[in-house]
Amino acid sequence: MHKLFAHWRQFAVYVSGGLLCALVDIGIMQALIRHGVHYASATTAGFAAGLLINYAFHSRVTFAANASPASFMRYLCIVGVNYLLTLACVAVFEQLAGSPLAGKLLSLPLVAMNGYVLGKYWIFK
Repeated sequence: MHKLFAHWRQFAVYVSGGLLCALVDIGIMQALIRHGVHYASATTAGFAAGLLINYAFHSRVTFAANASPASFMRYLCIVGVNYLLTLACVAVFEQLAGSPLAGKLLSLPLVAMNGYVLGKYWIFK
């Protein structure tokens, strides 16, 4: 039972860190769009800012692992996959509904689950 609680606690920390990064990510994306930046470039800028904060938070806080070049490279592999997923969601919702934000919000749970599982068992192992 204690081990199960520890996993749920770790997942809650992961989600909290993810929410912080999502706020930074979406805030930058929306601010840039409002200033006339194309949605793809704005999405990229927000994603990059969230990426750096996310790696630092999860290596230090969520998984209590030492940051290393190897773990950062593994992290970047997953970021690449998550980036393509995010950009696809944003582009689809931009075309279908004129709402890049809706696509961004849809991508968040998909990216979060992928990141947590691979973070726990591959990136920060």
